[in-house]
Amino acid sequence: MKNRTSKIVFFIIGLILINLIGNNVYKRFDLTEDHRYTLSETTKNIVKKVDDIILVKVYLQGDFPAEFKRLQTETKLHLEELKSVNKNIQFRFINPTDISEELIASGLEPSSLQVQENGKLSEMVLFPWAVINYKDKTEKIPLLNDVFSNSQDEQLESSIQNLEFAFADAIHKVTSTKSKKIAVLRGNGELTDIYIADFLRKLNEYYLLAQFTLDSIETQPQKTLFELSKFDLAIIAKPTEKFSEQEKFALDQFIMNGGKTLWMIDNAQAELDSLQKTGETLAYPRDLGLTDFFFNYGIRINPDLVTDLYCSQIPLATGNIGNQTQFSQFPWIYFPLAISKNNHPINTNIEAVNLRFANNIDTLNNNIKKTILLQSSPFSKKIGTPAIISLKTIGKTPKKEEYNNGDQTLGLLLEGKFKSAYNGRVKPFKTLKPFENGVENKMIVISDGDIISNEISKGQPIELGVDKWTNQRYGNKDFLLNAVNFLLDDAGLLNIRTRKIKINFLDKQKAFEEAKKWQFINIAFPLIILSIFGGLFYYFRFKKYQ
Repeated sequence: MKNRTSKIVFFIIGLILINLIGNNVYKRFDLTEDHRYTLSETTKNIVKKVDDIILVKVYLQGDFPAEFKRLQTETKLHLEELKSVNKNIQFRFINPTDISEELIASGLEPSSLQVQENGKLSEMVLFPWAVINYKDKTEKIPLLNDVFSNSQDEQLESSIQNLEFAFADAIHKVTSTKSKKIAVLRGNGELTDIYIADFLRKLNEYYLLAQFTLDSIETQPQKTLFELSKFDLAIIAKPTEKFSEQEKFALDQFIMNGGKTLWMIDNAQAELDSLQKTGETLAYPRDLGLTDFFFNYGIRINPDLVTDLYCSQIPLATGNIGNQTQFSQFPWIYFPLAISKNNHPINTNIEAVNLRFANNIDTLNNNIKKTILLQSSPFSKKIGTPAIISLKTIGKTPKKEEYNNGDQTLGLLLEGKFKSAYNGRVKPFKTLKPFENGVENKMIVISDGDIISNEISKGQPIELGVDKWTNQRYGNKDFLLNAVNFLLDDAGLLNIRTRKIKINFLDKQKAFEEAKKWQFINIAFPLIILSIFGGLFYYFRFKKYQ
């Protein structure tokens, strides 16, 4: 009796210890092939720095179809993983049904989705959002990626894949202070604010932005160079006026001193406005005075145009209904869709980038490492300028055999120690100590200024990379954001954003056709097996004690 009591006591104590350990020790083993539940070191470092309670409200509570139930489950598992790293991460799931008007008023727009169950198609509304509150800061997180895809499954796959970056990015925003400074150059006819508003708005979430004009360099060259050197990155977005030697020297010295640059250059004049008004336009070389400047760094932007059979569309008026002009979309070979080989974190897992009247870039042999980030498809060709571009060519079927120039380089990353373009030359103005050779540095050159240009609708800028006529989404914004992150050494967030996870979705049609078979296997079959074992157990027991 005493031994029996001791065993019971030890058993109870063991259960209590197991529960205590289970409540205080969290460990999950990731056996998935792509390690989707393993947090990156960047995410861990961001979460570990949280020194106060972060409350995450997730509006994904409720009865959802199987696909969105998976998004709900994946979100919960990811938040549990974050909480295991830092107990300050607190979260709760909220059913948005009773507070939908309040959520809409706060800027959380609902999503409408199609649900296919039992062979029937229906529609439901949900709020795929999470909101992070930290001290006096709030950040909204869209859990459903607004991507252009051919199916809802692809959209969900992209959303689940993006969970780690979405939460790490939001936590980083509310817990960190901005330190890197970006200069948006002015003074040489660059794109005006309304055309780069969306991208600058996105950059402003991470970095300090300021306009910087080079006009004052003629009267105060040393001061202009000194002020420019305070910035970490300079963005040059589609200049249309020639750079003076003083301006080029200031930029050269900025680069030699370690300043990063993102160049978006049109080396041929060809504008869409005049083309749509008159039906044709003259494309001719644009002299920006940068040929010798880039030549010294190891590249040459040619004053030609790259045409591509893999292209986006141009909207053209095709008639009127009442007082409303009707527009139709036509493939336009002068708008190449730039692709990449996923050979760098900047261009990994992004949609095709939409360019307009892009130029070919040649590379020259020197000590600078060059990585092609954007290129045309194999079915492309170069057109020399000057040349007449006419909308009449839209009605003609292009001859595929003529588009055989192969991949044309449209975007490059340059890395290394740059040699000054004014090495051994007379300097345009005096400085205390001009740099003849630069420190380890990097720059990105894209042969199209419109890559950063968002479209305008009703006088307001729309999201960069979105076609206002078709709502088709291109990869311009993601590509440029990756480029800036890389240039400013924010490689951690860049690597999370480009992480790839393979999600296997249920074949709905097959599931519907084979529903009865799997219902039998999952419900009736276990009962049959259980009955057989029960019968055998009863038979042998009866035989043993008969």
